[in-house]
Amino acid sequence: MTTVTRPPAEFEYRVLVVGRGADRSRLRQELTDAAEYGKWELARTRVYVGGARKMWLRRRIIRAARTF
Repeated sequence: MTTVTRPPAEFEYRVLVVGRGADRSRLRQELTDAAEYGKWELARTRVYVGGARKMWLRRRIIRAARTF
């Protein structure tokens, strides 16, 4: 039996910084749209002392393989 090893996944990242007064329903809708249409996923979230949020979105980089 042969084992096929895959190279480590490569991702591209997008960072969103949101102030404490941001509308949560609008933010949730933006994240949903990014996930649905742009294939982004929420990778990490950090909430700061003042209430600001920083969110990292990521998506896999798809590289085309040569066929000849």
